[in-house]
Amino acid sequence: MFALLATVLLLFQIVLIARVVVDWVGLLSPAGGARIGGARRAVHAVTEPVIAPVRRALPPLRVGGLGIDLAFTVVFLGVVVLRLVLLSI
Repeated sequence: MFALLATVLLLFQIVLIARVVVDWVGLLSPAGGARIGGARRAVHAVTEPVIAPVRRALPPLRVGGLGIDLAFTVVFLGVVVLRLVLLSI
């Protein structure tokens, strides 16, 4: 049972990494962003229900004109820690 949950968390972690990649591609290459629109919508549809509540409690940190999404980092680290706990049981 714990191994199955750890596998689901691993898949979610991979989708979180995919979210970072498609967001950066869209940010750094506006032309490339149009080509990955479907992938972006898909990864956001999977990850946003988990990240949004954390973001409401922990809004993005503003550093000058840059916003750092701490909610994503907290969710990612939480998934990593939870996987490690499940795998050690």
